[in-house]
Amino acid sequence: MIDAVTLEVARHRFAAIATEMGGVLRRTSLSPNIKERADCSAAVFTASGEMLAQAEHIPVHLGSMPESVKACLARFDPVPGAQYAVNDPFAGGTHLNDLTLVAPVFVRGRHVAWVANRAHHADVGGEAPGSMPAHATTVDQEGHRVSPMQCVADDRWLPAFLEPFVGASRTPWERRGDLDAQMGANAVAARRLTELIESEGIDRFLAVSDALLDYGERRMSAALAALPDGSWSFRDHMEHGDRDVAIEVTVTIDGDTLIADFTGTDPQVEANFNAVEAVTRSCLYYAVRVAADPAIPPNGGSYRPIDLIAPEGTLVNARFPAAVAAGNVETSQRIADVVLGALARAAPDRVPAASQGTMNNVLIGNEEFAYYETVAGGQGARPWADGQSGLHTGMTNTQNTPIEALHTHYPFRVVAYTLRRGSGGDGMFRGGDGIRREIVFETAATLSLMGERRRHAPWGLAGGGPGSTGEDWLHRADGSVERLPGKCTVEVGPGDRLVVLTPGGGGWGAPGPR
Repeated sequence: MIDAVTLEVARHRFAAIATEMGGVLRRTSLSPNIKERADCSAAVFTASGEMLAQAEHIPVHLGSMPESVKACLARFDPVPGAQYAVNDPFAGGTHLNDLTLVAPVFVRGRHVAWVANRAHHADVGGEAPGSMPAHATTVDQEGHRVSPMQCVADDRWLPAFLEPFVGASRTPWERRGDLDAQMGANAVAARRLTELIESEGIDRFLAVSDALLDYGERRMSAALAALPDGSWSFRDHMEHGDRDVAIEVTVTIDGDTLIADFTGTDPQVEANFNAVEAVTRSCLYYAVRVAADPAIPPNGGSYRPIDLIAPEGTLVNARFPAAVAAGNVETSQRIADVVLGALARAAPDRVPAASQGTMNNVLIGNEEFAYYETVAGGQGARPWADGQSGLHTGMTNTQNTPIEALHTHYPFRVVAYTLRRGSGGDGMFRGGDGIRREIVFETAATLSLMGERRRHAPWGLAGGGPGSTGEDWLHRADGSVERLPGKCTVEVGPGDRLVVLTPGGGGWGAPGPR
């Protein structure tokens, strides 16, 4: 028997290893996207590939990372000193920028666990800097694809992995620095986990791990059992030019289990915002924890009572060779929205109104540099408080790149960076405000935007009003002004100015005296 105190101590010890792994990755990385923005995640897994603990990093990374570990398990018999890499969305990855490194942990010759980290590489090749060309219809247009393969042996990169990955990028020196940080972060985590296991004993570690996973399952089952039984449906849309693409879900709670059925979602499209099943599963786990009990330990056991039906060939479970770059960063937000929209009817006192529902991806580059950032926006109002303004919401949890770092690394300047006052939805509790960000270019470059909620506003709940939609404007050096589509790739030149206005969050409750 493992007592409650031991479980809680073990939970935090395992999470601390993941947190340190992420800290090492950030501090030793080269690119501003990882070092400054923290666009990376880390977790610890059992030998069978079940998540044991995670750091509080990026939801869309963490919920899908078990698929990367399982993909490596299915292909390799792990050996000491090895690490494995994958970014292939159709073989354990999510989109090509997110490279996952997976390392087995051996103690006294016995394989007892895995450690893994995922980092967003700012450029992995493809037809536009940043590897998210808006015109892409197939995944190979988006960059270099890494199916599960061994990438490290005895703490050395294998040329069969390193040379093609680095060579595909417009910024190979930056890729090499970030890769070294990923390898080193896994090495530190493996060392910490080995020290812990040797101090407690292998059998004790395995017993505590099993008990912790079972505890997560019991907590989730109890939280679901506390919600009413029934089925609730919700439908929302992605914006595809002038056309809407529907995502629909029916959430059914039956006792202590939950099923999310996405039957009714539109087929995959010839665009880059298709999502693979791993992304959809990640969004489902996030939304259920929000509505059920965010304090539940985020491990593989807590996901056991949750099931997913995602018909193949749809926007939420695309088939190869669909383009998927924005599926990870944009469609993920909408998938979380529809699950939360359905669960708001089962748990109206726990679910907030819609947050901005987009990551407002901005990618700028040429053959000499590649910049990537997601711009924050408004949080949906909560049943007990206003939404927060100017922060990342939903499936992302990154920071911003400080303006000083931007000026140091890239040939453009941020000339305005403020809250977009009044963009949050009205209500008893108001939605958070979005952001206004303006960039002036100093050299010729390719600009790609991946954004949502440019036509369909973030919805309010319980009588609350919608948040403002987002807008993107390009002021040319010759004085002309153009409103850009939410998803586009265009050429810019010196003196051109980009203005990004991000959406506000929806309001909660009927407006009235405050």
